[in-house]
Amino acid sequence: MSNFDRHQLTRGALGALSGLLAAGAALAAAESAAGAVRPQAGPVVAVGGAAIDRTPAAVKDWAIRSFGTNDKLVLQLGILVVLGMLAVALGLLALRHRRTGAAGVLVFGAVGAAAALSRPDSAGVLDALPSLVGALAGAALLWILAGRLTPAGAPSAESESESDSAWDRRGFLAAAASAAAASAAAGALGRALTSSAGKEAVASRAAVRLPLPGSPARPVPRGAALRVAEISPFVTSNADFYRVDTALVVPKIDATRWRLRVHGRGVTRPLDLGFQDLLRRELIERDITLTCVSNEVGGPYAGNARWLGVRLADVLREAGVRPPSRGGPADQLVSRSVDGMTLGTPVEEVMDGRDALLAVGMNGEPLPLEHGFPVRMVVPGLYGYVSACKWIEDLELTTFDAYDPYWVRRKWARQAPIKTQSRIDTPKPFARPKAGTVMIAGVAWAQHRGIERVEVRVDDGPWRDADLAVQAGTDTWRQWSLPWEATPGPHTLTVRATDGTGAVQTARRTRTIPDGASGRHSVVITVD
Repeated sequence: MSNFDRHQLTRGALGALSGLLAAGAALAAAESAAGAVRPQAGPVVAVGGAAIDRTPAAVKDWAIRSFGTNDKLVLQLGILVVLGMLAVALGLLALRHRRTGAAGVLVFGAVGAAAALSRPDSAGVLDALPSLVGALAGAALLWILAGRLTPAGAPSAESESESDSAWDRRGFLAAAASAAAASAAAGALGRALTSSAGKEAVASRAAVRLPLPGSPARPVPRGAALRVAEISPFVTSNADFYRVDTALVVPKIDATRWRLRVHGRGVTRPLDLGFQDLLRRELIERDITLTCVSNEVGGPYAGNARWLGVRLADVLREAGVRPPSRGGPADQLVSRSVDGMTLGTPVEEVMDGRDALLAVGMNGEPLPLEHGFPVRMVVPGLYGYVSACKWIEDLELTTFDAYDPYWVRRKWARQAPIKTQSRIDTPKPFARPKAGTVMIAGVAWAQHRGIERVEVRVDDGPWRDADLAVQAGTDTWRQWSLPWEATPGPHTLTVRATDGTGAVQTARRTRTIPDGASGRHSVVITVD
């Protein structure tokens, strides 16, 4: 390889590095600016949120199924990888067309600014600032670094002569090192500002002292929690409770500043409530199992917790709301989150006597930040996408004909009662238990109807009744178990449940879209 070729190869590699350094500087400057404005205005979060909003429901469902609660991390990493590849391309472009390369960085800044302004929770023009600040920093750095790689006296690097090696190597390395250090400092500043912005929320949560419930939950009855290894515990801990939402940054809300507005059709007395207003009301405590509509048959997105909150129906009645069955003009309750999410819940179900809550506590402590602090909705019997609004700030009474919430606009069903489901927790798929007595066990749920029966089938044999744990309530899941004398060889285990109405879990398999998956859970094992 000639000296000329080596110089060109080195120069190209440094051009690619220039693009990456410019991208890093842009993101660091943007993060610092977002820390001063608000974390949700950062370009990666804004672009990621816009991507989520525009992603077809089937793709979102695939992402949740494939990556679980890590879907947001995967999305953000994907955005960074794409940005990295584009940064390399712009760095190489800037070697020959310095202005065009720098202008390309500005274009991406404009895209980030547009994404931030398009978000449902946009706070206004200031949300564009982080992307624009970052773009200016990145474009300026790319201009400087590309200049160091341009041979002296050559406005563009289009010469193919040996003189192309006469670029400022020392100046480039000094500028690159300075840029890397400045980017690290700006990134650290941004993280510090973001952390500081969330400290008020963390402090307000730490200061919450939940009152004793006026209507406490009954003690979990003896026998409701089976002593079977690997079965899902009756109460899901806060740390293990599933989280499925579209928030790339968990909203951090100072409870002392939180407000809830209740308004809309049929509201004769609009309400504006603070967190302490709720705590001064009678609180009720209930064990309720929640289920995500993205839960596949046998999937993990169900959990049971002890919730503390205010009866939502009482709040609505105080506002003058009547259900449609009593002449009320509104049949849909639209809940809005601080991050712009909208959910639509049937007014009739909210006010039919079930324990629909504005929840403030979860398993004996204030709601965790990621689960909706300071207040969220909990409505037993309905999938979360039509009932479990986290970080709630607004309740509007309207009709299903007048307004389509977020998920309905993306082809999910307006009405979504939870389907009867059962799951085998043990043995796990592809397990290899020893021949002899093997315990088959799991959970079943049909919130607001309860579970009356669970049956298990081995291969194509007859259905056998499982032993049921004591039912703690119709709004919670129910554990079950069946001892099986396992014989060597491959086997397929299948489970089905019967709910409190006598309806048997269907064998017909459907996708999660548009109103939840159906079918029976099976696992394949090999007995040694």
